[in-house]
Amino acid sequence: MSEATGPGRPGVTAASAFAGMRRVAPVVFRAGCPDCRGRFELAASALRLAIGATSRTTFYSFTCPECGSAVRKPAGERIVELLTGGGVRTLRLHSTV
Repeated sequence: MSEATGPGRPGVTAASAFAGMRRVAPVVFRAGCPDCRGRFELAASALRLAIGATSRTTFYSFTCPECGSAVRKPAGERIVELLTGGGVRTLRLHSTV
């Protein structure tokens, strides 16, 4: 295996570059339920993101861990960025027109 080198970094290997890194903590998202008013944190696997053609058809959803209600909330551009960057499963909705 050859050493990876770059500008100003001669002799740096992938192993040495990552040697000081520790395990990354899983991403969690804060959420709230409009039904029971519970506040909690959810793992990316507990959320789903649907991206539609417009802001009206773009939303995220989850099941409230406290009361079991299905929750659906609108997702603007920033929320979409955060959820996709955090590993939330995404569904792209297509228009039938």
